[in-house]
Amino acid sequence: MSQPSKGAVDPATNSRHVAWKALQRIDHKGAFANLVLDTELRTSKLSEQDRRFATQLVYGTTRMRRACDFLVDRFLMRSVDDDVRTLLRLGAYQLHFLSTADHAAVDATVSVAPRKARGFVNAVLRKVATADVVWPDEATRLSYPDWLVERLTSDLGSDDAFAMLERMNVEPTVHERADGYVQDPASQWVCDVVDAQPGELVLDMCAAPGGKATQLGSTGAIVVAADRRASRTRLVATNARTVGADTVHPVIADGVRSPWRAAAFDRVLVDAPCSGLGVLRRRADARWRIDAAGIDRLTRLQGELLASAQDLVKPEGRLVYSVCTVTTSETIERAALVDDCFAPIEVDGGDRWRAFDPGAGSGSGAGRYVLPQDHDTDGMAVFAWQRRL
Repeated sequence: MSQPSKGAVDPATNSRHVAWKALQRIDHKGAFANLVLDTELRTSKLSEQDRRFATQLVYGTTRMRRACDFLVDRFLMRSVDDDVRTLLRLGAYQLHFLSTADHAAVDATVSVAPRKARGFVNAVLRKVATADVVWPDEATRLSYPDWLVERLTSDLGSDDAFAMLERMNVEPTVHERADGYVQDPASQWVCDVVDAQPGELVLDMCAAPGGKATQLGSTGAIVVAADRRASRTRLVATNARTVGADTVHPVIADGVRSPWRAAAFDRVLVDAPCSGLGVLRRRADARWRIDAAGIDRLTRLQGELLASAQDLVKPEGRLVYSVCTVTTSETIERAALVDDCFAPIEVDGGDRWRAFDPGAGSGSGAGRYVLPQDHDTDGMAVFAWQRRL
């Protein structure tokens, strides 16, 4: 990685330099934004205010990568090195989306550039600052891959899809439970649908990081919190200890290859791995990681988890399936796979949830969903059934 000239800035105390370093690893090395930013911040000497600014720069520039590239590419006559590309994105984000004063955004960004690139970065960003913007399409303006926009538009209709995409470009509100655990309200509402009762035996089949498991445990239910990876199971255990969830029992177990006997649980929650398209506002880099083929792989896993979970529910017990996405293939089409020995349960949540279109498929009657623009929450879908005698 190229470095600015000696004496130009102190990298450890310059928020833009810290952001630039993190962004290079995210943009060109495939690093996860939250992990790499945490590392960069820990090794920096930034003040608390500058740490917040660096965080805003990293997440915002990552989120709006496609839009920033468009703003810059209009003035590029040749390809540029990766480090310069990232720096131009960083400058464009400040100019267009943060509305930073032109001179401040340009000068401060140029100051962290490698000496040989400063003139070039300065010239391009000054053009970005003064040129009018005519977006070529909504996917570019909102900074999402074409396939993702097309998928949500097809599944939700254009009005809801674009309202959702707009809302997921806004920083999420932080919600803290009474026990101190930070958890989005939509995830808490899923636990309400599980409706665990004191003394019941509940399986959270895909429990990590433990937010739903610990909330279920607060009801007095005995919660088996399973995950197939040891590292993720340890995370559940840590979170359970932190909030004092003594009835939560983390175990390493593969939900597809269940180690439990049939009809062992009063309630089973399958909070399945999914595309996460409902939580993109929290995961700045996720929109660039998932693709349509990835969703196809996930739907197969979701179906396998649901098939395994059905055998574990006691007669008259409850099965709940949830995903933090709203694609038809991961919601209604998965719910349609549940056997006839399960009767759909009407999800009660006042004005929290939307009903799926009854004509959308056989799985629609057991489910509800919420979009980010509805109540400033994540996008989420949930389905519930009772096992017949």
